[in-house]
Amino acid sequence: MPEPLLTVWYNTRCPVCDAGINRQKRQLVEAVKVGRIEFRDINFEPEALTAFGVSLEDIRRRLHATDAGGRLLVGADVAIAVWRITPGEGWLASLFGNAIALPLTRFAYDRFADVLYAWNRRKGRW
Repeated sequence: MPEPLLTVWYNTRCPVCDAGINRQKRQLVEAVKVGRIEFRDINFEPEALTAFGVSLEDIRRRLHATDAGGRLLVGADVAIAVWRITPGEGWLASLFGNAIALPLTRFAYDRFADVLYAWNRRKGRW
């Protein structure tokens, strides 16, 4: 099986993150089956991205992914990459990932991720 186009690392202990990834998995069933995209729970492989200088806490705070070229994507850039390969969601990648919108997309994603991370910590999920 070829290397996935995208390997997404996420945190199943966050119910919002887990629900979002499960939704994407349902949209990408065929891509997952043929290995074009892979979703991996960081809780089972907490040191998976240490070569990139990424800690478990970093991944609990924001989505991370590696692409087929071995490059690391973080936060909103991961969402945009997933939308690009999700049938019917390419328009989201175009809307939120264009040169004009991308800085605002990243800012909004990061603020939401900060709130979500703090909420999960208060709930004792890690």
